[in-house]
Amino acid sequence: MDFSSFPKKVKVVEVGARDGLQNEPNVLAAQTKAQFIKLLSEAGLRSIEVCSFVREDKIPQMANAEEVYQEVKKIKHANFSCLVPNMKGFEKALELGVKEIAVFTSTSDSFNQRNTNSSVSKSFEIIEPVIQEALKNNIKVRGYVSTAFGCPYEGSIAPQKVLEVSSKLLELGCYEISLGDTIGVATPLLVNSTLELLKKNLELQRIALHFHDTRGMALSNVLVGLSHGISVFDSSAGGLGGCPYARGATGNLATEDLIYLLHSLNIETGVSLERLAMASRYIHEALGKKSTSKFLQSYLSSKDIS
Repeated sequence: MDFSSFPKKVKVVEVGARDGLQNEPNVLAAQTKAQFIKLLSEAGLRSIEVCSFVREDKIPQMANAEEVYQEVKKIKHANFSCLVPNMKGFEKALELGVKEIAVFTSTSDSFNQRNTNSSVSKSFEIIEPVIQEALKNNIKVRGYVSTAFGCPYEGSIAPQKVLEVSSKLLELGCYEISLGDTIGVATPLLVNSTLELLKKNLELQRIALHFHDTRGMALSNVLVGLSHGISVFDSSAGGLGGCPYARGATGNLATEDLIYLLHSLNIETGVSLERLAMASRYIHEALGKKSTSKFLQSYLSSKDIS
């Protein structure tokens, strides 16, 4: 592997406050979430997904999304994005003055049907007017592609399908596409073959990678992404988040583990690991659970912090 080809700087998109918390059984107070986001921003994270405007009965943890955003938009020096599933969610975002939204679909009709009660093609009918309205209002749009490396219902996903869905989102006006390893089945060879196809057909500078560490492969997959020049990675503080479709899943790649790897490669992130560890400690204590992050476990033990 040619380390000299790696990017000199990487943008880390922190998704713990949304993707990380959405599967938690306990609904945290808006003030607790806002404080968590504040601590993340103080650690140097500049791109933070803070909430999603979805139905409360579907995702109770996001019930206080509006209150959370009202609090965090006062924080300076960070970009806060919100996930919107449809036009109704977008209208809330617009009313609150959100500057960036994220829309989502997947490569799999089976997954999309269970997740949003629509096929992939139908999801684009929902997404397209949202993107159009966002762009009219000078709101940036990021696109998520779920099941980019495997589906719990359909199994393997052809890289060509990833290309088709990603290209469509870019054509509609998304400035960046995040490829999600929804159930943590990506491997270095699969990531490599997918990126090889994508770079022949679109700009990899507009691709981000979102790995889960369900099978312990996330950091290996990050290295493959770096070798292709990928400079944007999603992660979740302390490894918050899980996958409801994979028994024993440990969820998102921990931001601490990602930052530690990047710093070991002399790649600039602008993030303080020590401050990040304190943010993760704060939210895990609020949830009453332990982190899955190897770095965080080691760091807290070395500091004699439980």
